[in-house]
Amino acid sequence: MSMNVTQKIIAAHLVSGEMVAGGEIGLRIDQTLTQDATGTMAYLQFEAMGVDRVRTDLSVSYVDHNTLQMGFRNSDDHRFLRTVAQKYGVVFSPPGTGICHQLHLENFAKPGATLVGSDSHTPTAGGIGSLAMGAGGLSVALAMAGEPYFIAMPKVIKVQLEGKLTGWASAKDVILHLLGLLTVKGGVGKVFEYAGPGVATLSVPERAVITNMGAELGATTSLFPSDDKTRQFLAAMGREADWKELVADADAAYDDVIVIDLSKLEPLAAQPHMPDRVVSVRELAGKKVDQVAIGSCTNSSYADMKSVAGLFGAAKVSPETDTLISPGSKQVLKMLAREGLVEPLLDAGARLLECSCGPCIGMGGSPVSAGVSVRTFNRNFEGRSGTKDADVYLVSPLTAAMVAIRGEFTDPATWGEAPAVPELPADVPSIRDLFIFPPADGSGVEVLRGPNIVPLEKFDGFGDSVTAQVLLKAGDDITTDHIMPAGAQITALRSNVPAISEHVFSRVDEGFVARAKACDNGIIVAGENYGQGSSREHAALAPRHLGVRAVIAKSLARIHRANLVNFGILPLILEDKADYDRFALGGKVTVPVAAVTAGGSVEITLEGAGSVAVKNDLTQKELDIIRAGGLLNYVRLSKTGAA
Repeated sequence: MSMNVTQKIIAAHLVSGEMVAGGEIGLRIDQTLTQDATGTMAYLQFEAMGVDRVRTDLSVSYVDHNTLQMGFRNSDDHRFLRTVAQKYGVVFSPPGTGICHQLHLENFAKPGATLVGSDSHTPTAGGIGSLAMGAGGLSVALAMAGEPYFIAMPKVIKVQLEGKLTGWASAKDVILHLLGLLTVKGGVGKVFEYAGPGVATLSVPERAVITNMGAELGATTSLFPSDDKTRQFLAAMGREADWKELVADADAAYDDVIVIDLSKLEPLAAQPHMPDRVVSVRELAGKKVDQVAIGSCTNSSYADMKSVAGLFGAAKVSPETDTLISPGSKQVLKMLAREGLVEPLLDAGARLLECSCGPCIGMGGSPVSAGVSVRTFNRNFEGRSGTKDADVYLVSPLTAAMVAIRGEFTDPATWGEAPAVPELPADVPSIRDLFIFPPADGSGVEVLRGPNIVPLEKFDGFGDSVTAQVLLKAGDDITTDHIMPAGAQITALRSNVPAISEHVFSRVDEGFVARAKACDNGIIVAGENYGQGSSREHAALAPRHLGVRAVIAKSLARIHRANLVNFGILPLILEDKADYDRFALGGKVTVPVAAVTAGGSVEITLEGAGSVAVKNDLTQKELDIIRAGGLLNYVRLSKTGAA
């Protein structure tokens, strides 16, 4: 049977289900990754399973989000993560080593491997040919325990790349073009597999830019084949033994095909406040810019940084444009330093930040009030920068550098000759000695916990029906940043669910938490694509702590839907989207839970407003998980034979 790359990897890891689009499949997972904003909770969940050692080929715990150690909370979390990694057989990456996705690409990702990570941009590793998927922390904890990872078998979309990038166009413009074409919900239930002659013109770091930001499409993942360019990259990283060729069969079938002529692309920008609001950079000419930020897991590679250093070498940044630069890893920083490329960045007037996520998640580097910030990041949701009224634009590093120099957007036709894409040096320095590898036997390691690390809460299951109050009516494209904001103060509470729950929807509706506390059960009613964005499970876990029992929406984002299931929140979809208008804030809704069937429809009752038909796309197992009160309860019951 002829297969594409996605099908080949899935077939090699399939433990249950059939490879029929839409049906549930279970996959054996080779690798996992966590980061510190999601990792503390994931390891608390792993501990609760009673497994004495991780059962993957490799699990890595990265510290890259909460590196601002203000007070004891983040520092305590980092100590917990270090000691729990040593006890259970996990590799630990200390704060400052780099951003998880950049580090994983450089040091651990393998062609043909399966990877799940508690970060939505885990598909970065698809640039090297891994089937890499973002997931909630509980799903990752289960994978570490050796359990399969369950997803709906995705459709596979072939993205045929023709030609070659020219001028100032870069890999970032490829994915921005695709976002403009398909929107932020255009990839739900799909894998984007890149093919065609244009693939060979892109290096692995360029490919990783594209797969990283494929998360903004709502896709299950994105990936490239593993070819000679992949082998060259792994050889440069000292890992040529990890390479294997992995390409689609010549007559492989796909569910759809999208053709992109790379030679016709130009520099693009995503306008506020959504990654799919894409226009050409030339259309923005004349717009003044207050801040430029270069880095993030999307664009912080050696090639990106060297390109920026080259442009800054002959110019200074505008004095009115605060310019921040975050290299993706200490390996990148070492290469820049060795080649004398740090000095041009500093001499240009840019600020060199730690190798971490930083401004991308509002962890410092917030723009001025009502400011315009141009960033090489992957998301520009309202308020994500830490400044609610800022306008954030997403661009490539080349565009960002030119904006920083000129202090405004200008037409790329005035930029002169574009620099060539830098190639990796022949002798790339290794930083593998900076990782803390676990001992062969961690049984004697004491796990150290600070006072902000609160034990897991056990949630009740469902009875035959539930009556709940509508706590919020949300519009379309509500992100996990809207539900559970990031930033230095709130993110430091990720290991303390009661404390972080005080901030649910705080930037959308300040009265939400008080309303939730005043009633026994709550329901959220939402529009299209509810829960898009980050994989943060706290966007489901914290509302569940506040008594939310169901979400009724026009449509749901993939990872957030899975997180709702994991924590026992019933995700329901309106049969008739116009019924959204029949729900009233504060109104009572009764859901006959006993009558809900997997993939079926049911009538729910609105107090004083009749009934509304809702449906679900749940499997029987997912429905059983919800009725049990969440995945941890379900696993406990399964182990005791009570379920």
